[in-house]
Amino acid sequence: MIRFVRLFDRENIGSYLSRSWSVSWPLILIMVFEFLIGLTDVYIAGKVSKEIQAAYGFVIQLYFIFIVIANALTVGTVSLVSRLYTSGDKTELTRAIFSSLATAVGAGVVLTVAGIFFSPEMIRLLNIPEELKHSAIPLIELYASGLLFHYVLINGNGILRSCQMVKRSLKTMALVCTMNIVLDFFLVFYTPLGFRGIAAATASSVFIGSLINLVYVRKVMSGKKHFSMNAVKKMVAIGWPIGLLQVLWQLSSMVLFLILSALPQNKVEILAALTAGLRIESAIYLPVFGFNMANAVVVGNLLGENKQEEAFRSGIITAGIGVFLITMMVVAVILNARWIVSFLSTNEIVIRESVRYLYISMVSEPFMAWGIILGGGLAGAGDTRSVMTRVAFSVWVVRIPLSFIFVVLLGFGPASVWWSMNFSQFLQAFLIFKRYLNKGWLAEGQKIV
Repeated sequence: MIRFVRLFDRENIGSYLSRSWSVSWPLILIMVFEFLIGLTDVYIAGKVSKEIQAAYGFVIQLYFIFIVIANALTVGTVSLVSRLYTSGDKTELTRAIFSSLATAVGAGVVLTVAGIFFSPEMIRLLNIPEELKHSAIPLIELYASGLLFHYVLINGNGILRSCQMVKRSLKTMALVCTMNIVLDFFLVFYTPLGFRGIAAATASSVFIGSLINLVYVRKVMSGKKHFSMNAVKKMVAIGWPIGLLQVLWQLSSMVLFLILSALPQNKVEILAALTAGLRIESAIYLPVFGFNMANAVVVGNLLGENKQEEAFRSGIITAGIGVFLITMMVVAVILNARWIVSFLSTNEIVIRESVRYLYISMVSEPFMAWGIILGGGLAGAGDTRSVMTRVAFSVWVVRIPLSFIFVVLLGFGPASVWWSMNFSQFLQAFLIFKRYLNKGWLAEGQKIV
């Protein structure tokens, strides 16, 4: 550990802080916009009914499974494009960008069709309370209709931040956020769509955002635009572990919903509480993922310049900034938990369980931030398989089995699930940090371009 600390004693830490923060703060704001959209969705769903709020919480987990391919492709895109951008090879850069966009469009079309036709039947087959299925099916159908545009929006944001144009991505997401929130209120309360307007607002806003990003990305490319299967193969090789990880992560969230559905009483209220708690917690999660994405860009750009040691140190500095900010947010949430929850629900059981969830989950948040942000640096170097295995292990070998044992076999309450989630976060952070300290991933990252 002493040797680790000394890595920064002889360097100008200010330069590392400046580089990391210049990329991080626009991405944090983008994550704030994402949070505001989700918070508004939960608020409006809660105003309609607790059943709609619980149904929305389940549907949004299913929806994110459908966009994992976009996220995985974007991880691969950022790792490759960030290095090509600083390497100065404009021909290969254009090929990589065009190939990534074309792949995103193709995957978006396939998933849109699949989501519209197959997700309703999936919901009918799942063991969730019957009173939630009636609302969940029309919601997922409308969400699925916007998948193609969401794919293009996500991919475009990844390309822009890789090419040091993150502020343009910020402008796009500011507009998407504003439009989504305004349409949320208008479509739900002033049109026949009712609660369906929550999903319709998302589909409409991502459509506009995708068009804006296409205009921005077009300006980055120069010369003829050729599709490169070699570039796509590299992106897929880097991105598929993250895609699989996100599927496993979202499935784990759905399994937790099903485990909590086995509780003998207040199951709908507890599911609504988990939905509200997760949305509040996303105020912390999303900035963390902003730092995660920033770390991928910082590490990728530096590796493109063949600055391996600087890449390693910058990753640590970015994680340190993130943990400091997250710790401050944790304190704020703990001190204001009940007031925040009361904003999202008026049901006393939902409020009580949501507050309990927040008090317990906040314990592990700084550790979660450390692990996820360092994982972004590993992803920027293309070392995504190690991230996948470590996170998947902590969730599927620790979190899910412990939750099942506590609730289904031993008959404990929901708090046992919240503590199982905490323990898996501690383990995940430790395993990723241990991998990061092993600098072998730096050399492996140089082989990708």
